[in-house]
Amino acid sequence: MRYHNITKDDMLNGDGLRVVLWVAGCSHCCKDCHNAVTWDPAGGLLFDEKAKQEIFAQLDQSYIAGITFSGGDPLHAANRLDVRALMAEVREKYPHKTIWLYTGDSWEHILHYKLMQYVDVLVEGEFEADKKDGKLLWKGSSNQRVIDVQRSLKQTDPAALPVLHCGDYE
Repeated sequence: MRYHNITKDDMLNGDGLRVVLWVAGCSHCCKDCHNAVTWDPAGGLLFDEKAKQEIFAQLDQSYIAGITFSGGDPLHAANRLDVRALMAEVREKYPHKTIWLYTGDSWEHILHYKLMQYVDVLVEGEFEADKKDGKLLWKGSSNQRVIDVQRSLKQTDPAALPVLHCGDYE
């Protein structure tokens, strides 16, 4: 896996102060994407032990609510297995921190991925520039959904998901 940046004390990509891993690689290539530099899976830096320890140093801080995986697309084929391994390690080491995931994929296509067992909140769907609204919470366009993954997975039909609204997630 490769990455472009690790953002510390981020308040825009999930609830509370977070550390954000911006991975390299995205096949969605949404028009007017705010982070097109991350599309190339060969771009950025190799995710190594030093980068992982940088993330853990942030998660060690009591004021950090959790980690957000963004990019690029953490579910791109070049990322998926490494992202899952890192999520498993984060969940084991920091069980009270939340894990958020941003992807251009749809919930219906990914709900059975093994890594979803680690995800608390999913922001899904391709960015659509004509549906952009600066007033949206945690997403860039109105077609995207913010999903409570664990609550959704417990339902009889996980595809009939609870979508979060402002104030639902604490």
